[in-house]
Amino acid sequence: MKTLVKTYFAAALITVSTFAMAADKPTTKSSKATVNLSTADMAFDRYIAVTTEGQSAGVEQLFTTDFSQKIQSENAVTNNRTEVIRFFKKQAGEKLNCNVSAQIVEKSADYMIAKVTLKFEGFTMTDLVTLVREGNSWKVSKSIDAYQ
Repeated sequence: MKTLVKTYFAAALITVSTFAMAADKPTTKSSKATVNLSTADMAFDRYIAVTTEGQSAGVEQLFTTDFSQKIQSENAVTNNRTEVIRFFKKQAGEKLNCNVSAQIVEKSADYMIAKVTLKFEGFTMTDLVTLVREGNSWKVSKSIDAYQ
């Protein structure tokens, strides 16, 4: 009889533990955060946060489907939307050690061109960013980076 009670107790303990672990399931990377990109300024601020502060939540929403990034250097490189999103997700939580300044170059009802300057020790990166309105939200459509 004691063996039977111990067996039932062990089975109940295993069952409860299994349900407890299943209920405490961590969030997966596939769950996507929603960010407010309803104005050009909000989208631009989000772009700066993603690129300089490692805030990758909602990064999929930030870029147009035909987004491209061109890095001007001795060996010019062009990255597409998928490559850039993958990069920013890998950099999640990483803050850049630089001074950031941003200015809006031109703005209209449907697009905005802005300039982001990142001053690192020893060099400066300038990022010219084009944002466009798609429906009710704003997205980054192009980025051109130059180093000095």
